[in-house]
Amino acid sequence: MSFARNLGRVAGFWYLLVIVFGTLYLVYIPNKVFVHGDAAATVRNLVSHQWLFRLGMVDELLCAVLLVLLVLSLQRLFEGVDRQLAILVVILGGVLQAAISLVNVANDAGALRVATDPSFLPAFEGPQRTALVMLLLKLHDYEINASLMLSGAWLFPLGMLVYRSRFLPRFLGIWLLLGGIGWLVLFLTAMLAPEYQDKVFEYAQPVFFGEIALTLWLLIKGAGPSAPDIASSSLSTM
Repeated sequence: MSFARNLGRVAGFWYLLVIVFGTLYLVYIPNKVFVHGDAAATVRNLVSHQWLFRLGMVDELLCAVLLVLLVLSLQRLFEGVDRQLAILVVILGGVLQAAISLVNVANDAGALRVATDPSFLPAFEGPQRTALVMLLLKLHDYEINASLMLSGAWLFPLGMLVYRSRFLPRFLGIWLLLGGIGWLVLFLTAMLAPEYQDKVFEYAQPVFFGEIALTLWLLIKGAGPSAPDIASSSLSTM
């Protein structure tokens, strides 16, 4: 079976791209630009690394598109298992999270404009402009924290689909369900006790690796319903 005809490998390919490009704008670029506890240094880095920051905005939008392609390929892969759960994967894992990315990029674009264009909003000067830039950047962080709920919620229908399918190992489904719980716990921590968020993330990391395990399985082993499964699914929808 060719790569393009194996639904599992196609989904794994999109999943891998989401992970790689997501790491760029979520981890690498923030580490280059943001200085914890020093707003002035952060703004200076933003100005001096503005093209890297712009690359991050493009990358986040690219990830939004890749995420939609991913969930659509997962829907094709699992629609014979449970069509309603597959639709939930598309909505919770793709559409809503892509919309949040659009808002995030708009906030980042506003922060960059205030930091690099003195003629924009001339009523703000010096520390006021720095404070406004930091507010827009913080809004991005807050929206990322809010999206953690979706990061957890979409893994529940996906985990159930993997568990109930007969072409993927059940332990991957259980791992994804645990990952969903982990993201929801991290979301609640970010909302209710943000001072413990980093510690919770550190302890919960093993459950988050379920998505990487699924990606590697799909890429290496491939996956897809057998011919009898496709036939029975078609009959059941008639």
